Amino acid sequence: MSQAPKQRGKFIVLEGIDGAGKSTHIDFIAANIRSAYGVEVLITREPGGTPLAEKIREFVLHEPMDVQTEVLLVAAGRRDHIQRAIGPALERGDWVLCDRFIDSTRAYQGGGGGVDLGWIDAVNREVCGSLEPDRVILFDVPAHIAAQRRGGRGGQEDRFEAQDVAYFERVRSVYLHQMRPGSEEKTAILNAELDVSRIQKELHKIILNL
Repeated sequence: MSQAPKQRGKFIVLEGIDGAGKSTHIDFIAANIRSAYGVEVLITREPGGTPLAEKIREFVLHEPMDVQTEVLLVAAGRRDHIQRAIGPALERGDWVLCDRFIDSTRAYQGGGGGVDLGWIDAVNREVCGSLEPDRVILFDVPAHIAAQRRGGRGGQEDRFEAQDVAYFERVRSVYLHQMRPGSEEKTAILNAELDVSRIQKELHKIILNL
C-alpha cells in the first residue's frame, strides 16, 4: 500500500529593523512550533543560510557597494538559499523559520536605500518564483529605541547597523506602510517595545494560529 504524499511544510519569516528583537525570540518561536504542530523546524537567515549565501552575506554587510548591487547580491544568495535549503526542507514537510526574506530587501534597499520597489519586486519574482512566506511576523519598534538596543550589544557594527535613525525610520515605514501587494493578511505586526514575557505571550497566540 503506497503512502500518502507528505504535506508541504510552512514557511514562516521574521522581519523588522535591526534591534527589533527577532534573534532574541527565534528559538522560542521554533520550540513553540515544534510543540504545537509536531514538526521539524529549520532555523535559517538571510542573507545567508547556505555556504555560498553566507559568503555573500559577508560582502553585503561589510563591503562598500552601490545599493542596486546590494539588491542583486542578496538576490543571488536568496536563490541559492531557496534551491539548497528552503525548498528541500518544505518538500520534506519540515517548517522553515527564516530571519528576514524578501520584505527586508524592500525595506532596507528600497526604503533605506531608495531603490524602486517595483524593480525589487521584479527581481524577487524571478528569484523566488511562486515561493512566498505563509506567515510573516513583523517585530515593530521605533527606530530610536532599536538604536539604543543596538548600542548595548557591544562589538563592531556592520554597514547597516551603523546607519542613522532617519535611515531606520525609512526602513520601518516601508515595513508598515508599503507592504507587498496581497501580503497584509499574512503579516502579524508585533509591538516589540513590550517586555520579553509579554512579547512571548503574543508570539504564542500567533503560533497557535499558523
